[in-house]
Amino acid sequence: MLKIYIDICCYNRPFDDQSQMKIRLETEAKLYIQAAVKDSKYLLVWSYMLDFENSNSPYEDRQNSVALWKNIAHESCLSSVDVLLLGKEIMKFGIKEMDSLHIACAITNGCDYFITTDKRLLNKTVTEIKIINPVNFVLETEENPNEN
Repeated sequence: MLKIYIDICCYNRPFDDQSQMKIRLETEAKLYIQAAVKDSKYLLVWSYMLDFENSNSPYEDRQNSVALWKNIAHESCLSSVDVLLLGKEIMKFGIKEMDSLHIACAITNGCDYFITTDKRLLNKTVTEIKIINPVNFVLETEENPNEN
């Protein structure tokens, strides 16, 4: 079973302006992925970094909506020396500190995919994990019964 980490911008995608097709597609894909998590198709990892970033949201409704996923997640990554050291290594790929810590949490917990809508991150490569947009994740991981 695939293990996934969804970053905070992806969790918040449904709150963005849905009149843009790209955002609407990413929202639908993210909601589809979350439904699959609830159906035990994927293992979801939560982290202390998600708690931190979510708690800094100025919108209480968004905070509450995102926070629900902490209890649905199958695993949680706590801060540790290993996570912090790995985060520093990931920063060498040109990734900002907060993002590198999210990715370090995902890698530390053995995630296969880091799902984000952040364009800056989507243009980066970290060899230990695949960084992917929610739409591309669905396209890549869903089996097409018509293909042989």
